Amino acid sequence: MVMHRAIVTWFILLVFFILLCLRLELRTHWNWFIVFLPLWLYDVILILDALFSVFIHCKNEAFRTIFQNKNTLLVIVILLKISAQIMICLKLEYKFLHLQVHHVLIPFWILLPILISDVTFTLFNSPCHVEWATRLC
Repeated sequence: MVMHRAIVTWFILLVFFILLCLRLELRTHWNWFIVFLPLWLYDVILILDALFSVFIHCKNEAFRTIFQNKNTLLVIVILLKISAQIMICLKLEYKFLHLQVHHVLIPFWILLPILISDVTFTLFNSPCHVEWATRLC
């Protein structure tokens, strides 16, 4: 199952990069929303899987534990990623909107501290960290 997920991920990224290269080399004049379509397809698959896991967790557990579920954070991250991609497409496609770059990157600025804190929390609370620390002593 993990192998299939990795192959699908790499294939979708390959299609996105091919579309991106074609658009950046001005060989095509596609809308930027079409170029980002493979990423959005992948995000929809991820968010449906995460929402399904959250709903199963809510069905089996109390509702207050929904924020302890890792998939809830995944849904938030995917929604922020999709909103950042939409902002980038709006900036690139519609020049008359005069969107500033720092306004376009607001979802990323919200996303980065969330991801940094999650990685830090996971890194320092993992069993491997405890094992590594005991080897140093």
